[in-house]
Amino acid sequence: MVKRETILSGMQPTGALHLGNLEGALRNWVNLQDTYDMFCCIVDWHALTADFEDPSILKDRIFQMTIDWLAAGLDPDKCAIFIQSEVKEHAELHLLFSMLITVPTLTRLPTYQEKQEQLDSYGFLGYPVLQAADICLYGAHKVPVGKDQEKHIWLANDLAKRFNNYYGETLVEPEAMFTRIPLILGADNRKMSKSYGNHIPIEATEDETNQILRKYYTDPQKVRKGDPGRPEICPIFLLHKVYTPGAEEEIAPPCTTGELGCVDCKKRLSATLNPAMAPIRERRAELEQKPDHIWDVLADGAARAGKRAGEVMERVRSAMKMNYRKN
Repeated sequence: MVKRETILSGMQPTGALHLGNLEGALRNWVNLQDTYDMFCCIVDWHALTADFEDPSILKDRIFQMTIDWLAAGLDPDKCAIFIQSEVKEHAELHLLFSMLITVPTLTRLPTYQEKQEQLDSYGFLGYPVLQAADICLYGAHKVPVGKDQEKHIWLANDLAKRFNNYYGETLVEPEAMFTRIPLILGADNRKMSKSYGNHIPIEATEDETNQILRKYYTDPQKVRKGDPGRPEICPIFLLHKVYTPGAEEEIAPPCTTGELGCVDCKKRLSATLNPAMAPIRERRAELEQKPDHIWDVLADGAARAGKRAGEVMERVRSAMKMNYRKN
C-alpha cells in the first residue's frame, strides 16, 4: 500500500465564512481530503497579530468557522480539524526556526512590506516563521495556497532545508500546491472580504442573498436593458460561471447583445446560487445546534494532530541532540 502524502491547510479564525472562502479554499480542501493525509488548522495564534487586544472574540469565531468547515463537507473522520494553540509544538518549532532566519529576510517578504505601517509587532514580523513551523510540524509535502502565499511556502521550504543541512535529514521540505480557483468578487467589485462589507455569507438566507445580489456592482456602461454588456468585467457573471451551468453560452451572449438586463441577470443567478447553497446552509443550521459536537471534533483533531506533532518534534530534538535525558 502506497503511503499517502500529507497536506497542511489553515485559516485565521474570522468567524462565519463567505462564498469567497468557500470557493477559494474549502471546496478544494474537501476534494483533497480523500487523497491526502490532511491536517486542517485554525490558526488562532496568527490571529493575535491583529486581535491581541481582545482575544476573547476568538472563541466564537473558532466555533463559527468550524461549523462552516463541516457544513461545506470537511469530514473529521478523514482529516484532523484542530486549533493551533492546542498543539504546543507549534510554538516550540517556531522558536527553533527563528534561530535559522535573519531579520532582513523577513522584512523583505511582501506581506510585511504591505502591512508594516499598520502592524509592527515582533509577532507580525515572525508570522511567516510560525507559518513555516505549522507546515513542517506535520511533515506536510504540499500546502494548498494562492499565489499570494508563494513566498511564505518558499520560506517554509528554505527553513526545512536549512534545518536538514545543519542537523541531518529530518524534516520534509514542503511545496506549494497551486490549484485553479474561481475568482469571486464582492458587491463593490473588489475581492470578497468581510472587512470590505461586500461579502455573501455562507449562512445567509435565500432572501438575504437576494438582497445582497440586488446591490451588486455590474458593468457601469450597461445602464438599462438593451445596452450591450461586458460580462468579462462583471462580478455577477463571475458568480454565474461558478453556479450557473452553461453560463458562457446561456448568460454571456444575451448580456453582450443587451437582450439580458442586469436585473434579470441577477434573478437568474439567485435561481442557481441559492439551490446550490441550500444543502450547506441546512447542515450549518443543524450543526449550530450541536455545540458539544463541534468542540468534540476540535478536541479529537487536536489529539490526532498532537500525536503527529509529537513524533516530528521528537525527531527534531534528537537531530539537534537536545533530548538530554536520553542516552
